[in-house]
Amino acid sequence: MSKNTEINNLSRRKFLSVAGLGAGALCLGYFFPASASVVKILDTKESLPVNDIPMNAWIHINKDGQITLFDHRAEMGQGSFQSVPQIIAEELEVDLKDINVEFAPGDRTKYGGQITGGSSTIRGGYKRLLNLGAAARMMLIQAAANQWNVDTSACYAQSGCVIHKSSGKKLTYGQLVESASKLEAPKNIQLKPVSEYKLIRKPLKRRDTPLKTNGSAIFGLDKRIPGMLFASVERNPKIMGTVKSFDDTETLKIKGVKEVFKIRAKVHNVWREGVAVVADSTWSALQGRKHLKVEWDESQFKHINSTEVLKEQRNLLASQEGLTHKTQGNVKSILSDNNDKLDVIYETPYQVHYAMEPLNCIAHWKGDSVEIWGPVQAPELIQDAIAQEFKIPWQNIKVNMTFLGGGFGRKASADYPYEAAIISKQIGKPVQVVWTREDETTGGLFRPGITYRCEGVVKNGKIEALRVRLCGQNISHFAGSSEDKTKANGSASEGFLQPYYEAIKNIAINDVPFEAPVPVHWWRSVYASTNGFAYESFIDELAVKAKIDSMDFRRMHLQEDRLQKLIDKLEEVSGWKSRGREKGYGVAITECFSSTVGQVIKVSRNGGGKIVIDKIWAVMDCGWFVNPDIIHGQIEGSIIMGLGAATMHELTFTDGEVNQKNFYAYNLPRIMDMPKIEVHIIENDEDAGGVGEPALPPFAPALANAVYDLTGTRIRKLPFGLDSL
Repeated sequence: MSKNTEINNLSRRKFLSVAGLGAGALCLGYFFPASASVVKILDTKESLPVNDIPMNAWIHINKDGQITLFDHRAEMGQGSFQSVPQIIAEELEVDLKDINVEFAPGDRTKYGGQITGGSSTIRGGYKRLLNLGAAARMMLIQAAANQWNVDTSACYAQSGCVIHKSSGKKLTYGQLVESASKLEAPKNIQLKPVSEYKLIRKPLKRRDTPLKTNGSAIFGLDKRIPGMLFASVERNPKIMGTVKSFDDTETLKIKGVKEVFKIRAKVHNVWREGVAVVADSTWSALQGRKHLKVEWDESQFKHINSTEVLKEQRNLLASQEGLTHKTQGNVKSILSDNNDKLDVIYETPYQVHYAMEPLNCIAHWKGDSVEIWGPVQAPELIQDAIAQEFKIPWQNIKVNMTFLGGGFGRKASADYPYEAAIISKQIGKPVQVVWTREDETTGGLFRPGITYRCEGVVKNGKIEALRVRLCGQNISHFAGSSEDKTKANGSASEGFLQPYYEAIKNIAINDVPFEAPVPVHWWRSVYASTNGFAYESFIDELAVKAKIDSMDFRRMHLQEDRLQKLIDKLEEVSGWKSRGREKGYGVAITECFSSTVGQVIKVSRNGGGKIVIDKIWAVMDCGWFVNPDIIHGQIEGSIIMGLGAATMHELTFTDGEVNQKNFYAYNLPRIMDMPKIEVHIIENDEDAGGVGEPALPPFAPALANAVYDLTGTRIRKLPFGLDSL
């Protein structure tokens, strides 16, 4: 098996043959349930037969000394393929250059939750991963001590070996694995102090980078299995239209086309219809699809228009109080009795994900089981969706993850694997379904567009009362959640810093329900991506109202120690206090997935009078972390995505159809658009927070606030073109 790619459809016998696992392979790593008081780490006390090595372990060590570590999450650029083994290897005392890394198959009973989202891979599992590595190391040391008839304190582990301190005798992990596999798992696991880390917190080069540059990494589009056919699906360009009839006469004349038929695939709790063209190549399927004639029925859905959506949201915010998400103090009376309050509207648009690798998936229906291969973020969601509709146990649905060419939340949906499974069942063969860029844009899923009404009063230099009402689609409701629709969106304050609740005694956050047929889903940083713009822009407006420096204003309201240190760092690196007045500096600080990021952005006008971004300073407090180089990359990537969403692209609808169908109309940042970015990481001993998403929410408000500082023009609607200011 290669050192990099995937778990293929291998029998246990074939896996052992290829990987070289011997009879004494030590398989460690059951997922640690949060509630477990005693964790079973060792799979069995008995020697493991060659033909019965479980494929459910995090760590495999064979008698030849080969170590294989499994990454249980998707790798879509965020770095789990590096960071997960980097954590395990630290405590296992092995060199990263000497190990294999494989993607784990989808299995919640052995790996726990495998949804790659919410920036949760490290923050949700780093302690467990450390324990796995340490437990294996302790058992191997015990095996060596037993062989030498010495105490374990006389031995230590290093570079895949156990060494006797006084004599220098050495045994490799491969030599010890069989005896170690018969030992009891340690009950008291000893972890290294941070000061002794050799791998963690080091900017080690990512092991997937060479694979992605030399072409050996297997992405979903690269994957092939024997007997596989290819399919492309014609879907209505208008949202949620159904098939009335179709004519495939010309399609079937295209060389390579095998079958054409209508399909129904589930998008959360809504059915989407289309016509599948199956062929012996993706090219033939696409060419056949071009000759397909479909008559659509669009009568049962509301044909929305973006202007009407915004108008309806504004009207609802003007007429409704909304559902209470958070309330304290006497907000309503303070706001109603004050003629000098701020009362403004912020608007954020719908967005599409636009990962560079289009949606694709391979499915093989086998009667009582289904196997999936592809770029997926959520194996368990796929298993549940297919199990429900096919009436088979989820355990009979095997999900194999490949590398993802980006995901941003879109590939955490089960709709496109489900669609592939439906087609495979129809034709009785494995099939790869490939979406075009236009398919993804017109069919969704999208980030919901949300409008905010923000009201506030300042008194004696501080916020006396604050009320925010937001109006936009609730992703959970569209997804068919059992969540009570009479309750406010639980993410209504996502991105808003918790200490504000302590500083602002009168505060209310309300959710004004808004329904639309637009299929919505998670988008990088989810609600924080829109909430952050409204909340942190409005905090800035209140600072101006109070005639207090915007950084000082935040410091006054954010008394928590970690935030004070983050503000100190922001001021230090950006030269905030020496910047001068009205020089084009803006600041924003948001919380997202247990990490806090502050950004300062400097803007100016160039020789032609155009506003340009001179520099961005970003400071992240993510607590415990693994690889600073990965953090830098994720912060920079989030800022790039934030730049596009703030100043360049949006999705609009006319008569129920998306207007921007590809990159020519949905402009993304190019390399010449990128300003200088300076990243700083706060070091502390706090629990780990997320890294992949938290740096996106503060960008738009920091930029808007910088534009105001330079020009006096307040930005309240996204996107805004810097050329037009």
